[in-house]
Amino acid sequence: MAEPIAAAALAIEAGLGWPNRLHALTGHPVGLFAKIIQSCDRAFNRPHWTDPRRRIAGLAATLLLIALTFAAAALAEAAVRSITGAWAWPILALLAWPAVAARSLDDHVRPILTALQAGDLPAARRAVGMIVGRDTTQLDEPGVTRAAIESLAESFCDGVVSPLFWLLVLGLPGAWALKAINTADSMIGHREEPYRAYGWAAARIDDAAMLIPARLSGLLLCLAGGGWRTMASDHARHASPNAGWPESAMAGALCVRLAGPIAYDGVLADKPWIGKDGREAVPQDLARALAIYRRACVILGAFALIVTAGASLWQA
Repeated sequence: MAEPIAAAALAIEAGLGWPNRLHALTGHPVGLFAKIIQSCDRAFNRPHWTDPRRRIAGLAATLLLIALTFAAAALAEAAVRSITGAWAWPILALLAWPAVAARSLDDHVRPILTALQAGDLPAARRAVGMIVGRDTTQLDEPGVTRAAIESLAESFCDGVVSPLFWLLVLGLPGAWALKAINTADSMIGHREEPYRAYGWAAARIDDAAMLIPARLSGLLLCLAGGGWRTMASDHARHASPNAGWPESAMAGALCVRLAGPIAYDGVLADKPWIGKDGREAVPQDLARALAIYRRACVILGAFALIVTAGASLWQA
């Protein structure tokens, strides 16, 4: 019988998030990935090496991280199944729990909404600066709102749909390998030096791993709030081959413009608008985006249960 590990992991995380006391006690498993990535960066990302050599070094470091993560998770899953037998699935759900970030994402976005609703723009800028990489100190109210909505939509894919998708496909090793890939991409998958060549492999592997989850994320957001037409027309307007799907779905659902010109480290990037015919975002749109996001998470949980039930019937 197929086990409802993915749905159970989502339910646990939705109820608990990643508690501050637990984080203070143990940290988060992603922190271990970061340490491995930083160690490899110091050892293999040599500025005097040629670009091809740095690409090969970055590929080797990324594959090493994925292999170590996959092997450790596979050994953990095998041990749990060997010891607990038919009751392995609740323990595996607990081990998968930190790989999901549904409640955690909600917890990070709500303070932005609270600050915007209170008219406290400096607090809203500080809060949104915790979840985006762009310059936030000069953002106006629509800019803060857009940034929060975009991060919510993209992180729905990165932090919720993707780990659950790979958990369903490859079990515990799939979910944690995905988190390792995401961490590598966020740390070294940049177009700027010193990672332009070294981080190339991490970025491309992340693109491949997110290919199906990104489109599934857009589908789920459209099921939760609409936005089909905008997703179909504007998903390719994003620089990422994947992030445009959930962002355009959310833009269409809210009838607002997202993306557009964005400043990074003081340099303005003239990005195209997504949902270009939409209106300017206002704080109430962030509240609506959170409601759509929560409905999409519920639909995702139901989808995981349906897949599990279908697998059970197939095995029978």
